Amino acid sequence: MSIPTPEQHRPENIEIEAYDYPLPEERIARFPLPERDASKLLVYRQGAIRETVFRRIADELPSDAVLLFNDSRVIHARLRFHTPEGRPVEIFCLEPAVPAEYQLNFSSKGPVRWLCLIGNNRHWKQGALALSMDTPQGTATLYAERLHRLPDAFEVQFSWSGEHLSFGELLAHGGLLPLPPYLERDAVAEDEDRYQTIYALQEGSVAAPTAGLHFTERVFEALEQKGIERLFVTLHVGAGTFKPVKSATIGDHAMHEESIAVSSDVLAKLLAAVEAGRPVVPVGTTAMRTLESLYWYGAGASAKAPARLEVAQWTPYADGPQPTAVEALRRIMDQLAASGQSFIEGHTRLLIAPGYTFRIAGGLITNFHQPRSTLLLLVAAWTGQDWRRLYDYALAGDFRFLSYGDGMLLL
Repeated sequence: MSIPTPEQHRPENIEIEAYDYPLPEERIARFPLPERDASKLLVYRQGAIRETVFRRIADELPSDAVLLFNDSRVIHARLRFHTPEGRPVEIFCLEPAVPAEYQLNFSSKGPVRWLCLIGNNRHWKQGALALSMDTPQGTATLYAERLHRLPDAFEVQFSWSGEHLSFGELLAHGGLLPLPPYLERDAVAEDEDRYQTIYALQEGSVAAPTAGLHFTERVFEALEQKGIERLFVTLHVGAGTFKPVKSATIGDHAMHEESIAVSSDVLAKLLAAVEAGRPVVPVGTTAMRTLESLYWYGAGASAKAPARLEVAQWTPYADGPQPTAVEALRRIMDQLAASGQSFIEGHTRLLIAPGYTFRIAGGLITNFHQPRSTLLLLVAAWTGQDWRRLYDYALAGDFRFLSYGDGMLLL
């Protein structure tokens, strides 16, 4: 296949066909390894490729590195109802609508609304559906009422018996863990632990930030002994992360939106690291999108307005001068100080594709991604055409692919 020209590498002109590769079914890791940190680790540094085991990742990182983790926790987003006639209907909770703030929604003990996908929607003729479940506080019944059809989802209102229960508790007891569709199986007991990172904290994701699944307390201890700092941000991973690029060129692909929250303490530490010239290495594509979204928000931030992060898909590709990373982060800090906020929150649709200029990131830890995906485009934005060498090496070397697969360290 020919190498894309510079004009083709303008993101809107990129042909997704150029980012395809053969992925045999047997190379998809259907289940995790017995030990998280026993996964293989492909290391890419200055064009050279080598491999090691993930538990030794501290040996591969600079001692002054700062690792940026996404602490989002996967929720039991799949709810399986039945119509009065006994037909199955699955409601997949994508993101909260009312209240729109995740923690307020999860803690609510009254009706809430969510944007949802509905499987077998044709079976749901009218009225509310009911799902009975056992909880430590007794039996409860969750009711779902379909309100509006939107372009990419439905708005669904949930109410329930048992007013002492929060919506988050109902999801935890009555919902199912949403494994990626390419695993082609339902979640089992093992997934309840292994499809969460060991540092997962903030509930809201419908898919795990999978690069973090390899980390263990043993790896954290090795990082600490080397003096490598760990920082935590939150990006709630949406189902759109698996959305295939169906258009021939990226210009016709609508990037999915995801929710971000970063504390002022973490921002201050990020700013200090960038000022000191320390490499900031995101753990996963979600942490990368969060980090780079901070830059693009800060580039246009004004201390006169309340801090509310919103980054559009094509923001990075506009012409014109841009501030330094230090200047962009300082603008956010000034904005938070002026408005008395301790967090910057909001949404990003940032598309990172070949032609993108990285503003803060000094590396990337990630897994091996699906062909023709925006996640693969992000890797290619970092490695250039070497992404194909990396994937060829992994395919020839018996690496495991996708969410439960092996990892890469790109420096």
